[in-house]
Amino acid sequence: MKNLLILLLLFTGVVSSQNKKYQGEDLSITPLVDGTLLTPKTKGKMPLAIIISGSGPTDRDGNQQMLMNNSLRFLAEGLYTKNIATFRYDKRIVKQMKQGTVQEKDIRFDDFIDDAVAVLKYFKKDPRFSKIFIIGHSQGSLVGMVAAQNGADGFISISGAGQSIDQVIIDQLTKQSPGLAENARTAFKELRANGETSNYDPNLASIFRKDIQPFIFNWMQYDPKVEIAKLNMPTLIINGDNDIQVQVSEAELLKDSEPDAEFKIIHNMNHILKKIDGDIVENTESYNKEDLPVMPELIDIVGDFIVK
Repeated sequence: MKNLLILLLLFTGVVSSQNKKYQGEDLSITPLVDGTLLTPKTKGKMPLAIIISGSGPTDRDGNQQMLMNNSLRFLAEGLYTKNIATFRYDKRIVKQMKQGTVQEKDIRFDDFIDDAVAVLKYFKKDPRFSKIFIIGHSQGSLVGMVAAQNGADGFISISGAGQSIDQVIIDQLTKQSPGLAENARTAFKELRANGETSNYDPNLASIFRKDIQPFIFNWMQYDPKVEIAKLNMPTLIINGDNDIQVQVSEAELLKDSEPDAEFKIIHNMNHILKKIDGDIVENTESYNKEDLPVMPELIDIVGDFIVK
C-alpha cells in the first residue's frame, strides 16, 4: 500500500527553492498558477519546455513538504545547459493551501488540465520561443498529453501511466494487497457508472472517501492510450526500469498506442529521475535527498529530442 499512498497523496505542505545562478524569473500565469521561467543566454529564439509535475501538492521543483528531492528543478537546470528554456510551476493546490482555500471535495482533474492549457497559451504568445514542448511527469504525463492537443510542438512523457487511474490502482493492489483488489474493482465499476460509490472496504478509504470521489471519477474519464494517440506531433516516452510507482509496462502501453513515438527506458532510473543501484530502501530514501542529481542520461535524451 505504501507506493499507492505515494501516488495518491493529496494534501501536505510544499516548499519551493531556486538556484540563483540560472537566469530566470518568477511568473504568475493565472491567479492560481505561479512558476519559474529559466531562459538561457543565447542569441535568437530558443525552444521552451513546460514541465508539469505529478500527483499531490507538488511544487515547481518536484517537492512536497516531506519529500524534498528537487527532481524537476534539476531537470530544468539540466535543460538550461543545453540552451533550452523551461517553465515549471506549482500545482494550483499549492497556492490554495497557502491561502487556506483548498477544499478536497472541489478538486477536479480537469483543473490541472486547464492550468496546463493556460500556461501553453500564455507562452505561445511569447516571441522569444521557437517551439514549445510539454514535459509531463507521472500524473503530469496525462495532464500534459491532453494539454498538448492545444497547439504544442511536441510532447514528452516521463514515468507516465498507460492505463486509466482505476486500472493502475487495481494493478497496484493486485501486487501489493491482493485481498483488496476485487473490492476496489467493484467500487470503481460503481463509481464509473454512478459517479459515486459506498461499496468499498474501509482500508481503501484513501481512494474512495466521499470528498475525493469526484476527483477520482473525473480522472477516470481519461485513458492515456486514447489521449496519446490524438497527438500529431513529435512524442517521446521515457521510463526508468527502477521505478517503483510506474512500471515499464505502462510506458509500453503508451508506445503501443503511439507507434511513431520515440521510446527510451533508462537503466537504474527511479520514479523521481534519480539513479538507484541498490535496493528498495535506497530507492525510497532518494525521495528525500534534495542534493541527489537527476540522471545525466535523462537530460541528454530530453535535450536531444527537443533540439533536433
